[in-house]
Formats: sequence, structure tokens, C-alpha cells
Amino acid sequence: MFKKILVANRGEIACRVFRTAKKMGIATVAVYSDADARSPHVLMADEAVRLGPAPAAESYLKAELILLAAKETGADCIHPGYGFLSERESFARACAEAGIAFVGPPANAIAAMGDKIESKKLAKAAGVNVVPGYLGEIADTDEAVRIAAEIGFPVMMKASAGGGGKGMRLAWSEQDVRDGFEATKREGLASFGDDRVFIEKFIESPRHIEIQLLGDQHGNIVYLNERECSIQRRHQKVVEEAPSPFVTPAMRKAMGEQAVALARAVGYYSAGTVELIVSGADQTGESFYFLEMNTRLQVEHPVTEEITGLDLVEQMIRVAAGEKLSFAQEDVRLDGWSIENRVYAEDPYRGFLPSIGRLVRYAPPATTEDPSSPRRRGSGTHVVDGAETSAGLESRLRGNDGGNGEDAVRIRVDDGVAEGGEVSMFYDPMIAKLVTWAPTREAAIDAQVAALDAFTIEGPGTNLHFLSALMQHPRFRSGEITTGFIAEEYPDGFHGAPASPALKTTLAAVGAVAAHAQVTRARLVDGQLGHVLSAPTDWVARVDGHDNAVTIRDGRVTVDGTPLDAAIAYTPGARNAQVDGDDPLTVAIAKGRDGFTLTARGARHKVRVLPAHVAPYAAHLIEKVPPDLSKFLIAPMPGLLVRLDVAAGDRVEEGQALAVVEAMKMENILRAEKSGTVASVQAQAGDSLAVDQVILELE
Repeated sequence: MFKKILVANRGEIACRVFRTAKKMGIATVAVYSDADARSPHVLMADEAVRLGPAPAAESYLKAELILLAAKETGADCIHPGYGFLSERESFARACAEAGIAFVGPPANAIAAMGDKIESKKLAKAAGVNVVPGYLGEIADTDEAVRIAAEIGFPVMMKASAGGGGKGMRLAWSEQDVRDGFEATKREGLASFGDDRVFIEKFIESPRHIEIQLLGDQHGNIVYLNERECSIQRRHQKVVEEAPSPFVTPAMRKAMGEQAVALARAVGYYSAGTVELIVSGADQTGESFYFLEMNTRLQVEHPVTEEITGLDLVEQMIRVAAGEKLSFAQEDVRLDGWSIENRVYAEDPYRGFLPSIGRLVRYAPPATTEDPSSPRRRGSGTHVVDGAETSAGLESRLRGNDGGNGEDAVRIRVDDGVAEGGEVSMFYDPMIAKLVTWAPTREAAIDAQVAALDAFTIEGPGTNLHFLSALMQHPRFRSGEITTGFIAEEYPDGFHGAPASPALKTTLAAVGAVAAHAQVTRARLVDGQLGHVLSAPTDWVARVDGHDNAVTIRDGRVTVDGTPLDAAIAYTPGARNAQVDGDDPLTVAIAKGRDGFTLTARGARHKVRVLPAHVAPYAAHLIEKVPPDLSKFLIAPMPGLLVRLDVAAGDRVEEGQALAVVEAMKMENILRAEKSGTVASVQAQAGDSLAVDQVILELE
């Protein structure tokens, strides 16, 4: 077995590999850029080596620096993590030449599967179903238009070396191809150093299913069931689950056997994933097609670990050391249901634009994993401050039987960040992965909702509310999902999860209890002038425009004359209140001028709380009207102004593309909100933009 492992990556995957390595008694080496000098993965490792400046192209992507770090520290194996160097054939070969084991597949398999065009040809030859399309190299936009028309719209344009949702454009018409082909080439070149693009038929009502493979160097290959990754935004996965609610045992077997056949055809070993596109309209389950093979560990691997009981990182290390798999296909189990939500630094209320900045507050929910378990969550023990303790959340998630019976639920957080750390513009915006396991899909979803309520992040915008809304959405809970789910269900953007009347009643009670608790504490301060005042017992809490009469007397709470059948625990100054009843609830509390902002179940609610004798006078207050900013083109995120398409004096129409801003290697097109003439231009192509910076003004 190896003695020292270097992880050629950063963040949560580096932490993930280090945990398993330490469990196996293997020393660890981290590499880092200047932006990551104090990151958790650096502090977690036994040794750490600086690679260079923050941009990945000057640090993590430099294979020669990775190999030099391995030689200097005496590492005898290198794990590539998720990306960066994981799909680079030359790096695997360089490791072999240097006498350092590469914890991944052989170089020839990486080469065969790393090119999406060539991999489809190989898949077809191996008897794997492939999507109709054009697999040759496309010279220019005119040729792309001709090919797309021959295939038949809609089509998908993809960068040959792409992945992670980058370098992909959906085209419904010839104009879409003309608008998006060059952008797809640029994204492919910027992210992967390869501007080749291929075009294939877009499968309507598609579901994204993938098969997890594991093979050794002795010819043994097994498939570890499937994962469904259909909930995507801009072709980037947001929610993953295992197993799929759509896949039958017969489908699982057919998909798995084709995936194994492909892996065997290229001499594959280690962990890998065969991604398939499946027609959700075909109930026979026969319409599944090969998309690509990822020759690395996937971000969503925890859900497979949860239902199989396997530590995939450990298996990869053992395979790289030459060991045989200790189990056969018939030994692979499928136990319960697991769901993973990716917590991103992005603002769902502003079109999911990237968000960067310091993690002023970072407190993931308490976890239910034993530290020695292979099913291990993130980089440290996290406890949410406030009314709910770690043990309290664990008890609610596990059920009343302590976690060993049919109601048992597990929660896991994989992360590589810490409070006070920085979410950088140079890397992927994922902050953490929230993973739940339960005996049933419904219970795993409910555990996600509860855990998301208890997840606290302050600083950059995050998608926590959006994830909670997804988990509560009736269509998601039914399992009737496709890759178009988000676009179909949120066509006008995300504005928060809808609140039920019962939830609004509970929030009114929480707001009043919090106000009562603060007034009660204030009246106990010594040395006040005058006599001691009594805290009001009658309050008016306005939630979403509706006034609720709340009475707090003798420890009991009534809302609009109806007793609240729940106990509310809150301490002034705490960030959370705990509601214990038939539907337990964690509510985040932020104090405002005349009430609170309460966050629960995927939405923020401004709750105005006033004593009952004061509330009537609030109607006389004048509300401030926000200014009209529609005449300005404002940078919605920090980034680089790649292109400016207009100049002063130009006439523009509503919806017209005005500029392109690049952030986190993704190009974002900014369009005019209304028609007008450009009065002035205040930024130029090549400028670095701050969020809300004015780019131009219309008259």
C-alpha cells in the first residue's frame, strides 16, 4: 500500500480524499495557489506545497508543478480529484514515467474517453446506444448551421473537451446556432484549451442518468447502480439522487451491462462514470443513449456511497496499488435512498448569477455520521448556533429510534471551506454538498428540507432557498422530472418558495415570540429610569401583507384566537428559533428596524412586529419607492467585460444583447431592459467589473 498521497486539486474533494487516506494510514500532501493558502484542505494535510498565483492556469493546471511537488515531498501516488488534471492523458503518462502511481484510469482510457467526439465513436463500436448527431470537426458557423438543420432542431452544441455544464448551448433555430456557436468555441478554449465543437440531437423530455463503474487492474469491472442528475441549471447539475425514481431493475441491468462493455473495450480500471440521456417519454426504458464517460471521480459520488456502503476513494486507492476488487457484481447492494444538493455561491433571486466574497458566517447543519464511518461528511464538526443543538437536529433527522430502525435518517456535509474564508472568482462556485440518506425517497427529501433550514451562510449569495424550494416542489417529489425541470417550473426566475397558510401562521408566532423575548430581556436591565414596565402580551405580526393578532400569555401562544400547537424556543441574540411540534421547523432570525427577517422553507419573509396598541399607527407611515434603474446597464456580478456591442449614440431595442461578462469561466450575455439610445458608455471591453457597476446609460 502507498505511504504518501498528493491530491492534485483543492477544496472539498481534497478534504474528501485526505479523510480516507488518513483512515488508511497514508500520509497526505496538499497543493495550493495563493488564493488557497489558508484553506481547510491545506490545514488538513500533513504537508502542503505552494504552486503559484490564484488563476488555475498558473497553479493547479501546471502538471510540471504538481509532479515537482510530489517528488519534493516523496509522495508515491497522486489523486487527481474531480477535475483540473483528471482528464489529462499526458499527466497520467508523466506520473508513470516519474515512478509515481496515478490514482485513476490508465492513460489510454483517459485519451479514448476524454474526447467526446472520439468516445462516441468507440461507444457505438462497443454496442452502446448513442445519440444521433455529427461527430466530425466543424469548421465554422455556416457549417454548424447546415449540420444542425440536417440533424433537425432542437440540437445541442457541445465543446469536445467540455464538462461541468461549460461549453454547451441549446439551439432551437438557425439563429440560435449563429448566436451560440462561437461562444461555445470560446468557452471550450477558455476552460479546456480546446475549441472544437460537435452537434447532436437534443432529446426532448430528457432524463440524465449515469452509471457508476469500478474496475481493477485484473479485468474485474462492476457497475454500482445508477444516479439521476436530471435537475440541472445551464446544464450544470444541482441535485443528484441514487437510485433513480424512473429506472427499473431491467433498465439498471441493461444500462450497467452496456457501461461495463464500454469500459472493457478501452481497458478501463479505477472509478468512472458513464453518463446517459434517457427519454422520459418512453416508458419501456429502452430509449437511453451514451453521452460521455467521465474518467474520474464525480462530484455526486457520495449518493452512490450512501446506497452501497462503499468508500469509492478507498477503492480507487486500492485499485491503483494493484489490489483486486473484494466483491463481485452480485455483491453490490442497493440500500435505501440518497439525495445530494450542491450548495453554490450564486444568487437565485438575480438569475443565479455568480456571487463571490467572504464567508462571514458558515454553519452547516449537524451531521449524523460516525467519524470512523466511510460515509463521512465534511471537513469538521459543524453545529448550528441558536435554539437547536447538534444533538437536537440529529435526533429529529434520525427519528425516535436513535437511527437504527426504519425511520433512521443520515445527514452528511462534504465541504472544503471555513467561516472567514473567501469564495474566489477563480474557481468553481460550489461551497458544499449536502447529502441525506433514508430508507425511502420521501424521507430523504424531508431530511433535506430540515437540514437546509439549519444551514447558515452569510456573505456571498447562495442557492439554499432555491434548493429547499426544489425539495418541496410537488413535481420533484413525484419523481416526474426532466433536465428541463428548472426552466419549465421557474420560467420567470426564482422568487422564493411559496409559503403555506400554516407556515405563515407559524412565522407570525415566531416573530411575536422573538419580539416578546427581546422586550422581556430589555426590561430586566438595572438602573433604568422610572418604574419597571411589563412586556406587552398582545402583538400584531404582519407576514406577507397580512396582519396576525398574536397573544403571548403564561407561556402559551395564540394566533388569531387559535392556540399554537407547538413550542417555540428562542434566546435573544440567537440566529435561529426552533419550533417543535408535528412539523418541526428551524427558523433563521435577523433583526430589523420594526421586526425581523425570518427565513424558513426556502424563502425570506419580512415580518413586521408591533405591540397591538401601536400597530394601527403604522398605516400612516410612507413607504419608500425604489428608484428606476432600467435606463442603466449594470454589472450583475463581478467579472470581466469580454465584449461591448454598442457605442454612445446607438439605438437599442428591448432584449437586445449589449455586452458579455465572464465570471467563473462562464459567459453571461447582458441585454437591454427597455428600448432607447445609448447616452454614455462607462466601461470598455477588458475592464474588470464590480457587482452593480454601471456599464452604460440609456437616454
